[in-house]
Amino acid sequence: MADPRFFTRGEPLSVARICELTGASIGSGGDTDKLVADVAPLGTATSTDLTFLENTKYLKGLGDSLAGVCLLRDEHKDRAPAGMTLLIVDNPYKAYALAAQAFYPDDVSGREISPGAHVHSSASIGTGTSVEAGVVIGPGVVVGDNCVIACGASLSHCLIGDNVRIYPGVRIGQDGFGFAPDPSGHVKVPQLGRVIVEDNVEIGANTCIDRGAGPDTIIGAGTWIDNLVQIGHNVVLGKGCIVVAQVGISGSTIIGDFVVIGGQVGIAGHLTIGTGAQLAAKSGVIGNIEAGAVVGGYPALPLRDWHRQSVILARMVKERKAGK
Repeated sequence: MADPRFFTRGEPLSVARICELTGASIGSGGDTDKLVADVAPLGTATSTDLTFLENTKYLKGLGDSLAGVCLLRDEHKDRAPAGMTLLIVDNPYKAYALAAQAFYPDDVSGREISPGAHVHSSASIGTGTSVEAGVVIGPGVVVGDNCVIACGASLSHCLIGDNVRIYPGVRIGQDGFGFAPDPSGHVKVPQLGRVIVEDNVEIGANTCIDRGAGPDTIIGAGTWIDNLVQIGHNVVLGKGCIVVAQVGISGSTIIGDFVVIGGQVGIAGHLTIGTGAQLAAKSGVIGNIEAGAVVGGYPALPLRDWHRQSVILARMVKERKAGK
């Protein structure tokens, strides 16, 4: 059960309603009228809770679970204990997420405008958008409908789409790192572009997205960015990408749609990362990556080659030690 000091649970849902929300089908003998009060993990769920099984390493936990209702794949239904109502679905984790959203909907009702709030007269805030304490929204900024801008974030020189969630401490639209090097003193290059954040984007806490130097920095629709990510000026990040914590993307790099970038990956500037590529955690990317490629290591190589190199290096070290 989620702590009620922080989370407000909605009304109980029937099994039939959960099936409607998730696309699941009820297993043999299940009661569509059964009411579910909450969501909970396999190990702590009770007879009034909904749980799920996604990872097969928790199959034993399924057999021991006291949950009243469980979302799972058809191939695992025979491992469930007697009396548990089974909801059969291809993607149990996604189904759980949809159900959990129904039990714990975002609630922005009753919020007020603080007497100390100040939004520049030229800024535009969409319908249903929530702006939390300490947020700074600069001149000309446009924020779409149904957005959440969490405490301490700052937005300048940017256009934000609909259904965007910006977490605490995010910085969007500040100067990019652009200067002309010179022995007598570096000369700043004016950063005259914007940041365009398309619809349905999530931007994690303390992430920084620099505005473009002339071209815009663009974050594609449906992309999810973790905490502590740095995105340089003129970067174009495609649709549906996943960018994990502590990634750094240098300026003017173009990243295709549905690219997955693991934690602490560093990407050099002026590169092209093809659609559907996957970059393993801590990779150092210094060249273009083809669409669909899976790479890792430094410099980033096809994942199989990187693993092969690691094995060969370990063998050489072992042989050298044995030779001594």
